[in-house]
Amino acid sequence: MSEDRIPTEDSPSTEKMLFLQENMVHLVNQMSMPVIEVSLVLSKYLNRMVDELEKKAAMNDEILPENVLNPWPIEATGDLDTRGGMSLERILEIVDQDRMDILDTLIRTVINATELPFMDAVLALRRWEQLARTQLSFASGVGQLFSPMDLPEEF
Repeated sequence: MSEDRIPTEDSPSTEKMLFLQENMVHLVNQMSMPVIEVSLVLSKYLNRMVDELEKKAAMNDEILPENVLNPWPIEATGDLDTRGGMSLERILEIVDQDRMDILDTLIRTVINATELPFMDAVLALRRWEQLARTQLSFASGVGQLFSPMDLPEEF
């Protein structure tokens, strides 16, 4: 697969998921996106897609697997207040909405252009969510919420 070519609708789902993964990694690294911003965008997409999948499953009398319905487990460091006295509203005021919109657009465009099935998209994004939640659990203050997302080498 050429790195600059979007997989077609007929491409295997694994190729589509890999394309989404590679583009997200590149964008998040290039823009040094804070973990809180990545987390907010992921949350938006996961909530929407899981809601849609639940509706379809209910119509067909099916049950979705737990790894689709719920966030994957993390090893949290404890229940720390990472806001450092800052209100959630204030934290949301200082996120870079433009940067979040770019990531949002990338995810939406890849899912729509490749016709990536929602189930596969959710699984791909759950991996990101798990990493973001893990990094958020290690934050000891508001500044760390805005630290760039740290992507492992093999991610």
